[in-house]
Amino acid sequence: MSESFPGRDDGEKGAEQEPRLILASEVLPEHLPVLPIRPRPLFPGFPVPLEIGAEQVAIVQRALEYASKTIGVVLVRDPNGSDTPDNLHPVGVAAKILRVFQGEGDSTSILINCIERFTILDVSKAEFGMMARVRHHAPSDMEITEELKAYAMAVMTTLRDLVQYNPLQSEAIKMFLGRSTFDDPGRLADFAANLTTASGTELQEVLETFDVRQRINRVLVLLKREVEISKLHVEINRQIQEKISGQQREFFLREQLKAIKKELGLEKEGKTAEIEKFQERLKDLTLNEEARKAVDDEMDKLQLLEPHSPEYTVSRNYLDWLTSLPWGKFSVDSYDVDRARKILDRDHYGLADVKDRILEFIAVGKLKGEISGSILCLVGPPGVGKTSVGKSIADALGRTFYRFSLGGMRDEAEIKGHRRTYIGALPGKFLQAMKTAGTSNPLIMLDEIDKIGASFHGDPASALLEVLDPEQNNSFRDHYLDVPFDLSNVLFISTGNQLDTIPRPLLDRMEVIRLSGYIAEEKREIARRYLIPKALKANGLKAGQVTIRADALSQLIENYARESGVRNLENLIKKICRKGAMKIVREGEEGIVIRKEDVEPYLGKPVFTADEMFASTPGVVTGLAWTSMGGATLQVEATAVISKSKGFKQTGQLGAVMVESADIAYSYVMAHLEQYGARADFFDERFVHIHVPAGATPKDGPSAGVTMATALLSMMIKKPVLRKMAMTGELTLTGHVLPIGGVKEKVIAARRARLKVLIFPEGNRKDFEELPDYLKKGITVHFAETFEDVFAHAFPKSPKRER
Repeated sequence: MSESFPGRDDGEKGAEQEPRLILASEVLPEHLPVLPIRPRPLFPGFPVPLEIGAEQVAIVQRALEYASKTIGVVLVRDPNGSDTPDNLHPVGVAAKILRVFQGEGDSTSILINCIERFTILDVSKAEFGMMARVRHHAPSDMEITEELKAYAMAVMTTLRDLVQYNPLQSEAIKMFLGRSTFDDPGRLADFAANLTTASGTELQEVLETFDVRQRINRVLVLLKREVEISKLHVEINRQIQEKISGQQREFFLREQLKAIKKELGLEKEGKTAEIEKFQERLKDLTLNEEARKAVDDEMDKLQLLEPHSPEYTVSRNYLDWLTSLPWGKFSVDSYDVDRARKILDRDHYGLADVKDRILEFIAVGKLKGEISGSILCLVGPPGVGKTSVGKSIADALGRTFYRFSLGGMRDEAEIKGHRRTYIGALPGKFLQAMKTAGTSNPLIMLDEIDKIGASFHGDPASALLEVLDPEQNNSFRDHYLDVPFDLSNVLFISTGNQLDTIPRPLLDRMEVIRLSGYIAEEKREIARRYLIPKALKANGLKAGQVTIRADALSQLIENYARESGVRNLENLIKKICRKGAMKIVREGEEGIVIRKEDVEPYLGKPVFTADEMFASTPGVVTGLAWTSMGGATLQVEATAVISKSKGFKQTGQLGAVMVESADIAYSYVMAHLEQYGARADFFDERFVHIHVPAGATPKDGPSAGVTMATALLSMMIKKPVLRKMAMTGELTLTGHVLPIGGVKEKVIAARRARLKVLIFPEGNRKDFEELPDYLKKGITVHFAETFEDVFAHAFPKSPKRER
């Protein structure tokens, strides 16, 4: 056959060709079955193996029907899309099928030889797939200009550079370069593009570039990028290899060093070293007989065990704990009372009665020659310094201080440890404390003992009985160690907010010291000595940068921090310091002085006000109460509503005991109406209501009986009690006033509220007289045996009718 053929573009530059004879098998048909491929196109001039799916076998069979056995290989636009005409790129490669290989199952592979580019003119659907009408682009002889030769040289140079970094393709590149010249730059460009790891889109652009100069220019860019990627790949491999080589070298050297040391007797086996370590520890310890026998038995057992067995780890950990405890190690106690007084005064202001009791405790220890057998319990509201007092005692005695909290503890194993049969078993908190302290006579503080819990895991409070009993703790047996350990030399100090929630057997083993709280004068001095300097330091301020004057401090204490402790006061002082620091940083102010009128802008509206107490109103009486937060004042209101039938109710979230007190007060007053100047039929047509404000706060206790009865009488005779008066006491049905608890806390609460006249039961006279003079100063106290005495002091000008 001769002449040109339909659909064939002879010459990439459009140059005319001389007619020549060709074989029928070499004729490329105008219509080709299309084989879609992913993810990159093929280039002319190179044989390629392809694996095809079962649905593409029909396409290959159709191509084999041609004399030329030609198929059109075209890259799809969207690799995730379907094989449709719209998803084909416009340019593909005509390829001759050389062989077909049938693999296992449905797998089929073909070997094709890519011949030349073609452009798709149109595509139609067929039974086997798609048939495309194409125009072929045969390569032509072209003039090699100096520019093309330079491009070709650049490509070949870059390929040689690529050989250095990409050994996988070095043979193919060397073979091609060995046979290639500068006479066919188009084929050189196609070969180079086929070697790169560029994306399918970039390679398709090269395939669609028919102009050789533009094509070789595109390929050169891809090659340069490929060289850079290969360099980076080589560098990463080098770094990894160096790291691995270094680790291997270090491993071999360590193994050699270990072998040399073992040969020279400089290093022993791990198990031997462990046993020698335990034996070295035992030289400085004085174990009891049972503990010594347990250690010896466990040592013998450890020597027979393999280091990789689970039992070895259990045995080793057990010996580690046994030999880490301070058996027979004691710190020397200091019984210097004067030194102890200085330390307590240095760390705390006020609390004179507490300090005296601690100094008495130290003095007794000096005479006995030891401090043991006593367990102190510091009880008081939050923020009064219970934990810090414990630290000061440890400092004064020269003992190691260890603290842990019992709050929320629900598992007995926290106290007595887990048995060794459990995975991850450990001794209890007390033996852990002994190991950390390093001595057999530390000071251990048990914080929040009133908040200890109980659950199905056991009762930790009951487990504490053995620990805190001086008759038993000299042979305390932990579940993990299962040998007796002497805790009798430990000084235990517990803290709590109230005694009601501490189990009675546990409370019997402790000596209670109450920290009642601070009055305003004490708070002012504590703030000046401790809180303000501490807050300045915590906020990066120097002395003088922020100054809180005495009047501002008084305003702060009276209107913002009336609680028993000083924790809230400390937080408020820190807040003022933070705001002062902001002014210094932002506005450049120096020497900020906080006066009384500056407190509200810094802290907002006062929480309490001077006129917070109710005005002198009939039916309203101020009572005194004790809570876990310290002493407090509360108002009792009484009113009566006209009704067809009499009745009585109480509100204010009162507890059962307080409701009973209200019933007793109502019954007593109703039985003695005429005696106190009220009509005998007052209750017959009135419904009486008693309310204790702050209804969201639960209240309970018997000490509000006289207050409720006084409020009822005040309401009936329409006369208020004396101004700035408060009272407390338990009332009986016969009118007797019984003593109550928390006298000191209630007096402190009265001073905070600026009350001047108080009524206490006669039975509390001795408790009041024991209070420090500074607490009693400025307060008039009346003591009552019966409610008649209470009435006489509350309504001094009211005539009382005879019975």
